[in-house]
Amino acid sequence: MFFEDLKGKVVLVTGGTRGIGRAVAERFKGVGATVYITGTSKERTEAAAREIGVKGLKMDVTDREEVKKGVEEIIRAEGRIDILINNAGITRDTLFIRMKDEDWDAVVNTNLNGVYNVTRAVVPYMVKKRSGCVINISSVVGFTGNVGQVNYSATKSALIGFTKSLAKELGGRGIRVNCIAPGYITTDMTEKIPEKVKAELLKSIPLRREGEPREVADACLFLTSEMASYITGTVLHVNGGLF
Repeated sequence: MFFEDLKGKVVLVTGGTRGIGRAVAERFKGVGATVYITGTSKERTEAAAREIGVKGLKMDVTDREEVKKGVEEIIRAEGRIDILINNAGITRDTLFIRMKDEDWDAVVNTNLNGVYNVTRAVVPYMVKKRSGCVINISSVVGFTGNVGQVNYSATKSALIGFTKSLAKELGGRGIRVNCIAPGYITTDMTEKIPEKVKAELLKSIPLRREGEPREVADACLFLTSEMASYITGTVLHVNGGLF
């Protein structure tokens, strides 16, 4: 069986109630891992956890105290966190000249500060074990930029530097840190794109189709498995050739 080495691992997936995060949780559950998902709504998170067959935690990644308590809850129950998937993210799309301060702050607080908050809470436990994997979910627009997404693109670019620097710091302690940059993936966010715009976008993708959340989830499985044991500080592009 592929990914047999992930069986029994304790995995924390932020923003795991839908889209890519949910697909990641489902895939890790499918290979026998113990999975925790987080979401900002207690009811929605618990409902999603029941549907997937994993454990749910209400966690606002921008709230450092709530993050700390959530991580401690997992440690009390499981004794460790082997894999962290930093997936939680939001958009507040608008042209820069129309962007409100709160649009900028909300995206930075969730997409960048949120990754810092959760990683900062989890990594000390990995250091004690001298093992662990961290995956940060970036985006193709962190490399290409996108009209109306200065805030979002900035945070996704920042995750690249975060990943590469942290990988250098933690490599000697047996912890690998990598990044996945999805392209145009079918999620709730992309469903809002007008059909005309969507058709033009698909023309720019060499594979001529949208990606599926499970294809990003498979990349997560690979990078956290023994098959990627000598890979750290890298970015894996999952975009159908778009970039």
